[in-house]
Amino acid sequence: MLLPSPAPLSENTSLPSSEALKLLLRRAEMELEAEHFAEVMVALSPHGGMGSEAIDSLLGFALTGLEQHEEAALCLHSAFHLGEGSKHPALDLVALFGRLNRREQARKTLEALLKITPNDARVLDALGEILIYLGETEEALRILDHSLDVRPTSPLTMNFKAIALMELGEISEATKIFKKVLKLIPDNASALSNLACIYSALNRSDDALALYRSAIIERPQNATIRLNHSISLLKAGRYAQGWAEHEWRLQLPGHSQLPASLLVPSLGDGVDIRGKRILVTQEEGLGDTLMYLRYIPALARRGAIVHLWVPETLADLCRRVEGAAVVQVGGNVPEFDWHCPFISLPRVFVGTEDAMGDPVPYLHTDPRKDQAARELLPDNGKLNVGLVWGGAPRPNLSSALMLDRKRSTSLASLDPLGKIAGINLISFQKGPHAEQGTTLPCGKEILDLMPYADTMDDTASFLMGIDVLVSVDTSVVHLAGALGRPVLLMDRFDNCWRWLSGRDDSIWYPDLTIIRQKKPHKWDDVVKRVAAHLKKMAAAHKRS
Repeated sequence: MLLPSPAPLSENTSLPSSEALKLLLRRAEMELEAEHFAEVMVALSPHGGMGSEAIDSLLGFALTGLEQHEEAALCLHSAFHLGEGSKHPALDLVALFGRLNRREQARKTLEALLKITPNDARVLDALGEILIYLGETEEALRILDHSLDVRPTSPLTMNFKAIALMELGEISEATKIFKKVLKLIPDNASALSNLACIYSALNRSDDALALYRSAIIERPQNATIRLNHSISLLKAGRYAQGWAEHEWRLQLPGHSQLPASLLVPSLGDGVDIRGKRILVTQEEGLGDTLMYLRYIPALARRGAIVHLWVPETLADLCRRVEGAAVVQVGGNVPEFDWHCPFISLPRVFVGTEDAMGDPVPYLHTDPRKDQAARELLPDNGKLNVGLVWGGAPRPNLSSALMLDRKRSTSLASLDPLGKIAGINLISFQKGPHAEQGTTLPCGKEILDLMPYADTMDDTASFLMGIDVLVSVDTSVVHLAGALGRPVLLMDRFDNCWRWLSGRDDSIWYPDLTIIRQKKPHKWDDVVKRVAAHLKKMAAAHKRS
């Protein structure tokens, strides 16, 4: 609880002193992040409606978490009228409840708020934003059009509308809106960056990079813009500059908390790391770590003592990586001379003979697990095909949630694969997407062995027993690629930088074939081309 239960509100109740108020607000914010809504409400209620914008806002957030949406709306309405400027607490509500994966609760409070102020463009914008995250894009567009009726030239609203159109695959219309914003405000960094993202997705790298340069001139210290710029550089194959720029991600929340002064320098400068303890740390998704493990042997060859700090699911795999002296799971920060997040490893090796890391395969499996996996896999002379149709949504991160919506398909969309003769279908799907089942609409059953795979090391042994993996862009692709297993990657239209553009092969994994969407969100053609590949493979397998 934030504070002892306060006395009931009375005419003598007043706001705390300045220092006490700061402490109260800080603790309330922490408790909201922990979803302790009742405690926040008890602590703040005596001070509500007394002239503090911050207290009324946080009280509104707590009431939202308690499903008291009408009362929450009244608090937020009060807070907005107390506050200075034009920022409405509704936008902070969207951010907080997005992090908590409670977007539907935020939506209900915003809808209640609109009953009080039906033409408040700021509330309409917040509701439009939350609807985009909820996947209700058509309704978001309706709400945002209402907001534009109120404020026809609002850059924020126009940006939200363009993002909604991008979600629907309406790239041309989204482009028009971003250009319109830039006509109104030529230095609008959000529009510059968003339009650059579109150009990058359309493989117009030069146009994208030119826009990013303009955005950076306006906001040189904006880490999000600099990170997006780095991704465009990498997608254009400009690795030296791209990896250096990519370090801006470390300025964003959720990345390494270790001292920046002890980050490993680039080794192309002739840095001597012999005898140095280098702590290499997990940073983002499992796929990134699996991809960059290729650099660990090169660190060891230069005489470093390499200490890997990784999630438990990767520990056994990492213990077999050449050059990994210590593999740690959990615990406290160990002693080290330098540290390096996995995603910084390519930057460390730029300009050296190890710029691409060790060749595939750089991961290796446990022979005993391989044998156990073979006993569970079909052995009927047919082609064994692994399937992954969805990634990890990470719903508490709005950007990751929207990305997963683009890169993932559905089990039902893979139905044509169930009609191919001479193949066994084997599910490698985990997480929420696995809840779609193991039966295709055509009646074909998919063998699900993932209940036997507790770690990525277990999954790796199953991958060694199949003939090809068919997967959307997720961590299992990197695992299979690092093991040297054949992969058919079903890739989204606005693909990840690492798959480059205009090609169907990979510079990272020689046995990977890219089959990319020709239009956003359209998987039918991708599955059709995958089926053609599998038919050829099944026929060749039968002859062998």
